[in-house]
Amino acid sequence: MTLFSRRSLLASAFAVGLLPSSVLFAADKPKEIRIDWATYNPISIVLKDRGLLEKEFAKDGITIRWVQSAGSNKALEFLNASSIDFGSTAGSAALVARINGNPIKSIYVYSRPEWTALVTAKGSPITKIEDLKGKRVAVTRGTDPHIFLVRALASVGLSEKDITPVLLQHADGKTALIRGDVAAWAGLDPMMAQAEVEDGAQLFYRNAAANTWGILNVREAFLKDHPELVARVLKVYEEARKSASYDDVKKAFIAVTKLPEAVVDKQLKERTELTHSKIGAPQKETILAAGLALQQAGVIDAKVDVKATVDALIDENVPLTN
Repeated sequence: MTLFSRRSLLASAFAVGLLPSSVLFAADKPKEIRIDWATYNPISIVLKDRGLLEKEFAKDGITIRWVQSAGSNKALEFLNASSIDFGSTAGSAALVARINGNPIKSIYVYSRPEWTALVTAKGSPITKIEDLKGKRVAVTRGTDPHIFLVRALASVGLSEKDITPVLLQHADGKTALIRGDVAAWAGLDPMMAQAEVEDGAQLFYRNAAANTWGILNVREAFLKDHPELVARVLKVYEEARKSASYDDVKKAFIAVTKLPEAVVDKQLKERTELTHSKIGAPQKETILAAGLALQQAGVIDAKVDVKATVDALIDENVPLTN
């Protein structure tokens, strides 16, 4: 149903007394927009720091509620439970979630990162993927690092059955690696950069092309009900991305994470590109490649039409400016 027809029906129902005015109002304008921020999404930190969304929606009487996502898996859990309206994930994680029935749409690119690699502790004898066989590996299931690990193992004829996955959130995975509780970790920045700078951790396997894009997702129902609000959120996202200098992003990032400059520079300057925003063909190609690789590895059922799911996931039609 189109926005016009939906509103027309509600207005007609209100006119003949079938619906109170409060229902019509609630349908047109929510009281709050719930959006996540994450250390793997630097633009979200700038937005939160500057209060830009709060300023945009103050005139509408809509408040902004910020929720921290500790990883793509948490953002997707929140979206699936309707605890947030917008959530930050990796493109591949969003695809797997959509395949599993999470009703989301990917609508914006907040970064092109190399935010994951396979990591081992200083002095470890592990130097290649094959060395992981029989080892304990920390990983956060349902995230780009997890998908990166699965693809890396498959590239040398191994699978998760050949290792012992230790399921931890990203920060706990880093701690387990440094403590010696695991032999390796499918890392995520900024924790990965921190492990490198402060603990001498080694990134023994990197593949920038297998890192899928940083994607902003919206609940499909929210997009259908409030397309104009979604467009305004993206407009503000885009304004923040364009106006923020590297020093602005770095300052806001340090204020939130309390990380030293060397760690932040390693993540933001060396491994994060913030020059993209419009979602489209490049993201589809990368996410599709990840999905097909996961299907070959047996993670995604062979019956799933991965390309059709990617097409259903990505919505290129939400404007970045109004």
